[in-house]
Parts: sequence; C-alpha cells; structure tokens
Amino acid sequence: MTAADGLGAVDAPCRPDPTEFIRANMRIAPVPSLPEILLYTAHPGSGLRRLIDPRQSFDDDDDTAEADEDGPDPQPPYWAYAWAGGAVLARYILDHPLTVAGRRVLDLGAGSGLVGIAAAKAGASAVIAAEIDRNGIAAIGLNAAANGVAMTVMAQDITRGSPPAVDVVTAGDVFYGQDVADRVMPFLDRCLDAGIEVLVGDPGRAYLPRSRLRLLAEYQVPDFGQTNDSAPKSGVFRLEGISGR
Repeated sequence: MTAADGLGAVDAPCRPDPTEFIRANMRIAPVPSLPEILLYTAHPGSGLRRLIDPRQSFDDDDDTAEADEDGPDPQPPYWAYAWAGGAVLARYILDHPLTVAGRRVLDLGAGSGLVGIAAAKAGASAVIAAEIDRNGIAAIGLNAAANGVAMTVMAQDITRGSPPAVDVVTAGDVFYGQDVADRVMPFLDRCLDAGIEVLVGDPGRAYLPRSRLRLLAEYQVPDFGQTNDSAPKSGVFRLEGISGR
C-alpha cells in the first residue's frame, strides 16, 4: 500500500539510512497466509519513528502512528506491514500462476513489494514495483533479495502519465482514501484503454469502485491489527472498463 504523498519530508537528513535501519531493526519472517514469502516486518520495539518525519512520532511499543499534539497526522509506514489487499492478490497469484506467467507485471503502490514478489515467483517475465515512499523503496529491495527475485523499482508517482509497457497491473489497497482513489482511477482506466489487465485486491475499503469490479476470488487474511480469526474475507477483482467507452 503506498503513501498518498510524495517523498517530501522523508528526505530529512536527521533520519538513518533506511536500508541499513530496516536490515538492523526489523524482523524477516513469513507473511501470514503466505508462508512462501518472507518480508522485513515491523515489531514492538523496532523504532520506526526514526524513519518518519521528525515532526511526527511513533509509539515504539506497538509501532502505531500517533500525531504530535500540535503537528500533522503522521504518515503510516505502509511498507512495514502485509495489508489485506496485497496479501490476497499475492495469494491469488501464487495459487493461479498462469495469471502472470510469462507476462510483464506492474505492482502499483507496491509498499513492501509483496505482490511483485509473488508475481516474480509465479513466473512473470518482468516485474516493476512502483512506490514513492523512500523507506518503502528500500524495503522493496531488501524483500526482493530475501526472496531471491528481481524487480525493477520505479521511485516516482506514475499515476500522472501513461502506463509503462506491461501486460498486468496489480493494485492492492489503493482505495483507502478519496484523494488517492481520484488519482489512481484515471491511471487504471488508461491501463485498460492500453489493453492492460488490471487486478485489484481489497478488503472492502470505503472508496473501492465496486460497480467496476468482477470478483475472482476471496480469502480470509488478516489486515493490519487483525488476527486470522477476526479477519473478514478480502477480495481479488478484475477491473472492468466503463460500459460503452
């Protein structure tokens, strides 16, 4: 899941190098419901606040974002967790490798790189991970290496332009805010117009374009803050074009 804003404050000089910090402070472990994939993951005491805008704070006890009393809302480290939408997309791709085998895949808002890693493991001919968060970009490189796969990282907001030369776009957890959905949907429509298949993974967030989606599969996977027992089912969908377009 990608952050809504660009790099911006992430480049503040007082924060540590993200690659070295993630390698030294985060645990590499199998993803729940995806034992085939390992990720560097946040844990109590990992100190993620050191990678975040110094005007914002993180609680070291549970790595949950909290705003300073007089500061802006903090930007959650989406890349540090396996969110439900990405997890179900990754599970679906591993269960149905022909979805991506021999095809070029763009993982939009890649976050940890989870979906792209699954695509590479399933035989994609090339995988591009698009991510704008500096720390997420570092995490993608480390997670790809930990899983023995190769991905190209596009460290920029690609939603404002034409889609790259790919066959499949995966979009996990990209409909969590109105501003993000408003920016992503025109890009995904340009992908459809270019003949690119678009797969969406989502647990049913508020801005999901339900009328444009065809359900392919459902899985019960935990989202951030949930357990397997408490998690509702999340869906994998194919985005359909606008009727008559």
